[in-house]
Amino acid sequence: MRSLTEQDIRDSFINCSKGEAKRLPMPRDLGERPWDDLDFLGWRDPGAPDRSYLVTGHGDRLTGVALRFPSSQRGFLHRSMCSLCLTTHAGSGVSLMTARKAGAAGREGNSVGLYMCTDLACSLYVRGKKAPEGGSRFEESLTTQEQIARTVANLSSFLDTLYA
Repeated sequence: MRSLTEQDIRDSFINCSKGEAKRLPMPRDLGERPWDDLDFLGWRDPGAPDRSYLVTGHGDRLTGVALRFPSSQRGFLHRSMCSLCLTTHAGSGVSLMTARKAGAAGREGNSVGLYMCTDLACSLYVRGKKAPEGGSRFEESLTTQEQIARTVANLSSFLDTLYA
C-alpha cells in the first residue's frame, strides 16, 4: 500500500458523512507505518474504545470504512480466528467488527459484520512481522504471497457487501 495523507484518508470513507469523516481521529504515526507491508491501514479510535477505521484500495479507488465492535469482550479464555487473515488469538484478540452499509441502505440502519483481528494488524501477521499474543498462525502450504492474496480477497469481499 502506498503512503497516505490525512486528506486521502478522510476523502475515502464510504459509510459516513463528510462531516463525520472530517472529525475522525487520524493515526498520529502515519509517517512511521510500514507501508510496504500493509494491505490496508487500520487503527483504533483512542477516544472511543468501540470504534476502528480501515482504509484500503478497492477496485480503482481508495475506500475507507468506519467500524464498530463491542467495547467489552467476554470469554477471555477462548481462541478466535480472524476471518481476513486466519490468525488465531486468545481472549479478545478477535472482534466482530460491524460497518454501516454505504448509501441508502446504511442510512436505513443496515450493516455488515466480520470477525477481524481487534488490532487490525492482519497484514503484519500474514507476513510474520508480528506474532499474535496468546495465539498463532497455522502452518500452511500456501506461500506468503498466496496468503496475502487470500487476505486481500477476503477484505474485498467484505467491502463488496457494503456496497450491495
